[in-house]
Amino acid sequence: MSKLSAQDKFLDLSDYARPFGKFLANQLKNTRFTPIHVTILFGISGLIAIYCILTNHYIWAGFFIILKSGIDAADGELARLKNTPSYVGRYLDSVFDIILNFLFIMTICYVSKTTIWFSLLAFIGIQLQGTLYNYYYVILRNKSVGGDTTSKVFEYKSPKALPGETQKAVNILFGIYTIVYGLFDKIIHFLDQDAYKVKTFPNWFMTLVSLYGLGFQLLVIAFMLPMNLIEFIVPFFIIYTLLIFVLIGIRKALIK
Repeated sequence: MSKLSAQDKFLDLSDYARPFGKFLANQLKNTRFTPIHVTILFGISGLIAIYCILTNHYIWAGFFIILKSGIDAADGELARLKNTPSYVGRYLDSVFDIILNFLFIMTICYVSKTTIWFSLLAFIGIQLQGTLYNYYYVILRNKSVGGDTTSKVFEYKSPKALPGETQKAVNILFGIYTIVYGLFDKIIHFLDQDAYKVKTFPNWFMTLVSLYGLGFQLLVIAFMLPMNLIEFIVPFFIIYTLLIFVLIGIRKALIK
């Protein structure tokens, strides 16, 4: 099932790895592999990329970063093919993402001349960027006819476990999720509190916002590494964060 109705679908620049994700999911749909296994697999790919950065194999690092995005797209696709939606899978996916994002930036900090403080600022910026994209995207998904509703705009309490998962596991992962993402969610909601009141978002606007999607962020890193631009990755994401105010300004001025 698609996350969006036909009229709400847009060119998602961060979702370039979706075809590979669908291909991989189709190869696994009749196997014992579960979406959780796929989530763990993309975590392994991310760790290999980090090892490659540490050993100055930047082309391979870029490859495994992009592969991570492709595998990341497969867990949700596999869940839909097997009709096994899961809050455990959703929260685990998000927790793995933020851990890997932090490790990517800290590894780049370690092998470059970037200071730890600028690296932390870049990490915060990356998370705010991704949170803005997810904020608008989840609003669109919830409003879209026949869209996916596993994700919520506002999450204040642990959801009821779905078939095949335990409530304890959901509660634990929800707790971790709210700890690592809660502050970023609050900041973005504060900056655009009325976004959820919008009937829908135009396709062109969502395509613009998708420049902040995790897939696109990782694509930037994957290309900058083999081009020997590692010293510029952290400064780029700090400056790139300023686009948040432009996007929110466009939403408030043109989309009501």
